[in-house]
Amino acid sequence: MTASTQPGPRFSVPLQWIDFDETPIFFSNQFLAQHQPNEFVLTFGQVTGPPVVGTADQIRAQAGNVSRVPIQTVARAGLTRSRLVELIEILQATLREHDEVLGSPP
Repeated sequence: MTASTQPGPRFSVPLQWIDFDETPIFFSNQFLAQHQPNEFVLTFGQVTGPPVVGTADQIRAQAGNVSRVPIQTVARAGLTRSRLVELIEILQATLREHDEVLGSPP
């Protein structure tokens, strides 16, 4: 006998977010998506350029000495294809709502 781990029409158990306000929010400005059959892994990262100061020539010289800029991984999420489609729909609806209320950026 197998038991479902997903509430569905057979059960009417409400779902509730817990620890919502206690969970930290991490800013992400880099994204990586990987896939294989029916599985997707989304990686969220943060990159901050190296600190460079001084005159324009000094900044150029400092930047010329940078061999790489690391991306700090802040989160990874695995999703099935159907959950990825659901996430895309939620993101598109959220963007539409944002733009309707605040206008889209130039």
